[in-house]
Amino acid sequence: MTIEVVAVAPEHKAGWLAMWTGYLTFYKEDLPSAQTERTWQRLLDSEFNLNGFVAVRDGAVVGLTNYSFTNSTWDAHPNIYLEDLFVDEALRGEGLGRALIEAVTEVARANGSKRVRWITHNTNATARKLYDQVAELSEFVMYDRTVD
Repeated sequence: MTIEVVAVAPEHKAGWLAMWTGYLTFYKEDLPSAQTERTWQRLLDSEFNLNGFVAVRDGAVVGLTNYSFTNSTWDAHPNIYLEDLFVDEALRGEGLGRALIEAVTEVARANGSKRVRWITHNTNATARKLYDQVAELSEFVMYDRTVD
């Protein structure tokens, strides 16, 4: 079993889509297919500030992470917001999530970023076990305001 974390590329579309669908199902989200395609195209567009990695095992995509740079009034360099992270349920606990986070962290380090930030639902106990090992739980509370 060989696991490799690589930048998203056109040949990963079917596998990325399968992981993306699993991710949306996990969070009970139902995005229009046009938004999923828009996200995929943005990942491939070097001019758009959305990037991604996939975890590939024996030629099959088994995990994904999508991230973007965020400007900061407190830091000289942009930080990274890790927006999406999903690993095939059958392979959880085998280090894939950690490998995906590490790949994003390496991008941050290479770009002079001081932070990689992400959020998860407070009930996502499985992911939080990993997150508690690789990062610090923020003291900040996040708010969402829906704009009509």
